[in-house]
Amino acid sequence: MIRIAICIALILIPVLITGACIDEEETEQNMRQGGEIMLPEPRTTGEISIEEAMRNRRSVRRYTKEAITLNDLSQLLWAAQGITSEEGFRTAPSAGALYPLEVYVVAGNVDGLAGGVYRYRAEGHTLRMIRDGDLRENLSECALKQTQITDAAVDIVFAAVFNRTTAKYGERGVRYAYIEAGHAAQNVYLQAGASGLGVCAVGAFYAQEVSELLALSGDETPIYILTVGKV
Repeated sequence: MIRIAICIALILIPVLITGACIDEEETEQNMRQGGEIMLPEPRTTGEISIEEAMRNRRSVRRYTKEAITLNDLSQLLWAAQGITSEEGFRTAPSAGALYPLEVYVVAGNVDGLAGGVYRYRAEGHTLRMIRDGDLRENLSECALKQTQITDAAVDIVFAAVFNRTTAKYGERGVRYAYIEAGHAAQNVYLQAGASGLGVCAVGAFYAQEVSELLALSGDETPIYILTVGKV
């Protein structure tokens, strides 16, 4: 009987190991669809009121070396440009609901996410890798070597596709895109404060250099950088 039990165990162990590997592969496949990384579902309730978040809002330029979580990043991106209705309306108001902003992530210290440049897709709440590797220091070089960009766990970059709004509103559409970036950035500030994170806006950078680093398309112009980290 002992010999039979040993033989059965020897047969089952490889099967169990293979099954575990398949589960891991299935999990990885569930995280990716067509090369896109599915972000955790954002929460729509919290423990801090909007009044508390506004009262506590500050620009924070110094961060610990602790990583933020993928849930943290998911929440910040949703706050910036997440879809909140069946009609496709988002967390930030947009002139004519034309949504000229594209959101990029320069990740370097996010649990569950490899270092790299990612593009956020509001439809589906996913990320697509654009460039591999931790490029925070490279982004800092494009922004007058500001150390908060390198120290941050992640940097969020807003790029504007101005022709989405100028096609309807003429030159005023450029102004509307900048206004929308302000709305989106404030959402990130408030969400970061409610999540125990520090955030700071950066406006001093060389747009062409940032465009090349993030591999932006010809109709995209970087207009805003937000640094985010643990405090």
